[in-house]
Amino acid sequence: MNAEPDSTSQRERVTPDRLLHSGAETDDYTAEDLVLASGRDVNPKNLAWAERRMAEKGKAALDELLP
Repeated sequence: MNAEPDSTSQRERVTPDRLLHSGAETDDYTAEDLVLASGRDVNPKNLAWAERRMAEKGKAALDELLP
């Protein structure tokens, strides 16, 4: 067995850059998206938090949570 990874199979596992964007640049995200991006459970309290954060920060609310 070869100890070095096959460069072809390694390239297939790399996520294309076009798929790595948060979507926040288009304003097509919801309070639920923001809750999930924060690692919290989707429940009424967290959805209210997300809605307040979206109202305060706009697109930056999601951008701040994602790399």
